[in-house]
Amino acid sequence: MSLSLYSPFVSTGYSHCNHPNHIPPPSTTTTSALPPALRHRRRELRSVLTRSLNPMEVSGVDSEGKEFNSAQEMWREAIGEEGDETKKTQWYRDGVSYWEGVEASVDGVLGGYGHVNDADITGSEVFLKTLIQERLVNGGTNQHLVALDCGSGIGRITKNLLIRYFNEVDLLEPVAQFLDAARENLASIVSETHKATNFFCVPLQEFTPAAQRYDVIWVQWCIGHLTDDDFVSFFNRAKGCLKPGGFFVVKENLAKKGFVLDKEDRSITRSNPYFKELFRRCGLHLYQTKDQKGLPQELFAVKMYALTVDIPPKVHKTRLKTRSNRPQIIK
Repeated sequence: MSLSLYSPFVSTGYSHCNHPNHIPPPSTTTTSALPPALRHRRRELRSVLTRSLNPMEVSGVDSEGKEFNSAQEMWREAIGEEGDETKKTQWYRDGVSYWEGVEASVDGVLGGYGHVNDADITGSEVFLKTLIQERLVNGGTNQHLVALDCGSGIGRITKNLLIRYFNEVDLLEPVAQFLDAARENLASIVSETHKATNFFCVPLQEFTPAAQRYDVIWVQWCIGHLTDDDFVSFFNRAKGCLKPGGFFVVKENLAKKGFVLDKEDRSITRSNPYFKELFRRCGLHLYQTKDQKGLPQELFAVKMYALTVDIPPKVHKTRLKTRSNRPQIIK
């Protein structure tokens, strides 16, 4: 079961294993002209280079300091071999159980860092306003806009941000006590034109949104609870739920390299290359990114990704002609 807003995971300072970074480029000599031994060596080098560039082959650690040579190795230990549904189900059940023991408050859902709420909302709002202006028809003016808040928790993001920009917001949250708190928190700010409409108590990996309902699907501090396969499956299902011009916003913690597995709440913090590889597998296009500012240094870096189903148009930049400052001959 995919989770609600999980706490910004405190950086543990674990070092990650280094992979070879100085593999010599293959020779330009025709392969067929090389002796068999050299051709074999060349294939080995190419294979090593390919693996070193694959984010899934980069090493990572768990919250107890154990090192893994690859994400595949980590997932085999965490959820078993492919097809082991029992262990995978337990992974999601343990994650939900962790959050069921957390207080339904801003400080609770932010892991004791409730004071970062304002900085988080401010950064998200700047990012969202730009996207609405650029992506939605007439900048969203005179449009009935609908958003989905994934891993909504107690409704923190809906209350402080989304409900001010969208006429309807649906909340998706698997922890019942959080969703109950969200209903209470949002009851006082509902109006005829801006309201929380649906409260879905469903795990993210099991949820299929209504077709072409949403202008924006907001995914923050929750996708780390999904396995890689369920990550891809969710976005593949959700792509058809966006209106024309609609987009995803993914806002998540970033590992400096590889990944960090939190064994307590059953979540994984991925690196930027790891995220980009998963987005590629989802068939999504990276429209814009922005780093979150103003968070405590001991926390992981946080990045915002705007993702689209359509290919973003290329922006052609023209160079401005500048006059030379070199001395000229007076004629």
